[in-house]
Amino acid sequence: MGRVATLVGVAVALWLAAVMLPEVAAVRILVGKGMGDAWTTNVNYTVWAQGWHFYNGDWLFFVYDRNQLSVLEVNETDYESCNSNHPLVNWTTGKGRDVVPLNVTRPYYFISGNGFCFGGAKLAINVENPPPPPVASPLKSGSPASYRGRIVLPVGFAIGAMWDAFLGFC
Repeated sequence: MGRVATLVGVAVALWLAAVMLPEVAAVRILVGKGMGDAWTTNVNYTVWAQGWHFYNGDWLFFVYDRNQLSVLEVNETDYESCNSNHPLVNWTTGKGRDVVPLNVTRPYYFISGNGFCFGGAKLAINVENPPPPPVASPLKSGSPASYRGRIVLPVGFAIGAMWDAFLGFC
């Protein structure tokens, strides 16, 4: 019984700590979502990309016909000319479902080889740093309920969880 109480106390304390941390979440973005949901030709990926913000830590998810298309990361010059002869990275795995991590804040350029770039299978994006978390509003003086809800209750729960864990050892 003591071990269960200890585990519950530790779990509650960890949960409270996690709740108080700012939320940061990377996003897996399906390339072409809402415009065919696939990496293909005859889609204007420039228009599609305008509806998105791409942040450091996100992933691009390419879904395509593996027998025809590919996912090649190229420089800006090769992107503009649809030159697939010397890609920076070949993200094609052969399964037609490739994930590209966006882990550097910079422009990214993607094309498909075998001439499909000329049909529209090309994407240019600019990856930004994530926006800062929202700033908490200042506490109003003379507002004990606000203070109690933001500080006292979480601290009280944490102290209670630690006390419960301590009693489990006794």
